[in-house]
Amino acid sequence: MANARLPHDLESAREAASLRPNSAPLALAYGEALLSAGRLPEAIAELQRALRLDYTFADARSALGCAWLEAGEPDKALEAFSHLEEEDVAPKIAEARAMKAAPRSDAGYVRHLFDQFSADYDTRMIGQLTYRAPQILRELADLVMAGRDGLSILDLGCGTGLSGAAFADLACRLDGVDLSPAMIEKARARNIYDTLSVADIEAHLASGDTRYDLILVADTLVYLGDLETVFSGAARRIQSDGVFLFTVERKEGEGFELGPKRRWRHSESYLRDLAARNGFDVAGLVACAPRREANLPVDGLAVALSRGV
Repeated sequence: MANARLPHDLESAREAASLRPNSAPLALAYGEALLSAGRLPEAIAELQRALRLDYTFADARSALGCAWLEAGEPDKALEAFSHLEEEDVAPKIAEARAMKAAPRSDAGYVRHLFDQFSADYDTRMIGQLTYRAPQILRELADLVMAGRDGLSILDLGCGTGLSGAAFADLACRLDGVDLSPAMIEKARARNIYDTLSVADIEAHLASGDTRYDLILVADTLVYLGDLETVFSGAARRIQSDGVFLFTVERKEGEGFELGPKRRWRHSESYLRDLAARNGFDVAGLVACAPRREANLPVDGLAVALSRGV
């Protein structure tokens, strides 16, 4: 019943806020209605407007902190909560601190980020950032899987389908997975995927039983620090002679780290150790620049792992 009323409630809140644009409580009500409707960027903007109208409005500040948490932005959430009585928001503060300490980017952050970028993602990535991860992976696949076609392929973090397009001619089946519903709709418009799913890649690997000849992950592992779950899931979902193909941003030395752009970097030694623990052989590992940042090439690695026959 509540869902059936949502469009009417949202329109009523919008109309009330527009009729009294200087009312902080009405801006809060509209922001909360937008949040309930799943329109997170608009909700955050309206809650920020409520605070500009009344900087001392505790309910608006609390709602904004919760919205930033839903968007996977713990620092912004903690800043909002810092102006409130700590005992009133203690569970939310604990949630934000746990999010900051997690060895991966929050799913809400990644979804929010790419929902916002979806409209001009291809233009931005290819034109401004010289994004080449799909082409780099295709070149590596042509080396380690020479002559193979008719493949069942899983494209993890498929985005708008740039990687799928680079591999479509090799596929007898092509499935895509992405956290962002807006990106999935862009991928659907390409008409190259057999199935498309809105899901976290770790959860998707763990939940299904379909096995693939090739699992692709282009420029997506940068949002995960600890890759153990992805590697073990890929090992479970790949055929005995299959290949796990991915790019990462490179870290010197050991382990992994979170870079200044909130993208994780992984060392070659970490990837090799993780591959061995999960039964993979390193079929190919090459230095590459999957994209540019501030007009400089990003130091990356393209990796092909095989399961053997």
